Amino acid sequence: MAEDRVNWVDYGKGICIILVVMMHSTLNYGDMVHSTGWMHDVVAFAKPFRMPDFFLIAGLFLSRSIHGPLASYIDRKVVHFAYFYILWLGLQTVAFEANLLLSDPGAVALIFAKQLIFPASSLWFIHQLLVFYVITRLIKDLPVVGVFMGACLLHVAFYAGAIETGWSVTNRFANWYVFFFAGYAFAPFIFALARKVAKSWEVALAALLCWAAWNLELVHIGWSELPGMSLALGFAGAFAIVTIASLLSRFQVGGLLRYAGKHSIVIYLTFFIPMKVAQKGLATTGLIPDVGTASLAVLVFAVAAPLVFHRLIRNTPLIVLYERPAAFRFGKRPAKSAVGSIAEA
Repeated sequence: MAEDRVNWVDYGKGICIILVVMMHSTLNYGDMVHSTGWMHDVVAFAKPFRMPDFFLIAGLFLSRSIHGPLASYIDRKVVHFAYFYILWLGLQTVAFEANLLLSDPGAVALIFAKQLIFPASSLWFIHQLLVFYVITRLIKDLPVVGVFMGACLLHVAFYAGAIETGWSVTNRFANWYVFFFAGYAFAPFIFALARKVAKSWEVALAALLCWAAWNLELVHIGWSELPGMSLALGFAGAFAIVTIASLLSRFQVGGLLRYAGKHSIVIYLTFFIPMKVAQKGLATTGLIPDVGTASLAVLVFAVAAPLVFHRLIRNTPLIVLYERPAAFRFGKRPAKSAVGSIAEA
């Protein structure tokens, strides 16, 4: 993979992870203080494309491994994500159920066990990726157009209210699989688009302005979640993020954003704990009275704290939080870091 392609993907992942943390930081803090702020408007603007772009980028590199040996695929795409999901789910459960753990450890164990099947924590994306990898391997020989059209229909049916299985995993499959599959199946087109927009940056900027205006208007009038419209806005927004990432890569700006993208899984696995600490601190003290500004402060802390923590422990035994030990790997492959897991997805 050419270096410029890797660069823009890192920028794209950085944008994606910040949008995800922004949503949790803003909405959770607003609920905590029973108010809203200007950051809620930013979250609403990003909602149509926040998860579509995250899943589309996650599927970009799947073609490098999907036709390889089954054992290697299971190791890289199933055991790998299962390890980090189970590990961090355990840490979150202990952290947030500490009081209950002292009085009723059996209840805490049930909470943990339930989320192995019914993921409800912020880690659900990791769980869902594992499901997507398994299903895509099983259907890899089916016609691409047929699978893509079927995934489109599932998404439209979900937004039409025709799909409600009672299980979050299948509901999310219907909602998001089309974007993950598109990232995998149409990766050559996406990389070609990234190259073209980086060369024609004036046209790209004009297109981004038009997209932003339409996205803002459709969100404002409440049409963004209509069946069909949500699909169109999801892909439009995902391609807009690809365009922004390509432009940032071309002009080599936003180095911190790229660094966050390179370590997006570190942020994703870790952000929930510092986010909760910051939210509780600000809500209790009222240090920042404006809800929007307080939400932004929570976002910055929730993104920065995991990156600082990762740098501090990367040469210590605690690195098992982000690198899978040999005992949890197939064969004699080197330890696999969580840091590059989406980049290799």
